[in-house]
Amino acid sequence: MSKLPIMTGMEIVKRLEKIGFVVIRQKGSHVFMRHKKDNRTTIVPVHKGKDIDRSLLRKILNDLELSYEDFIKGKG
Repeated sequence: MSKLPIMTGMEIVKRLEKIGFVVIRQKGSHVFMRHKKDNRTTIVPVHKGKDIDRSLLRKILNDLELSYEDFIKGKG
């Protein structure tokens, strides 16, 4: 497995939207997202000017049962 990229919260939200997730609500700086077809959900913190740690990105991908390759290619 390749090293996970360092991304901002907004970049992760945009990438997940390409895969089929939609923003269902936002509370403060946390964006709640759900997949259109199978209702997988996750929360992405979006803090202006801050990057998401690789360990948190890995946890988000594990929660969504999404591989690194599918995340990067935009499949889900």
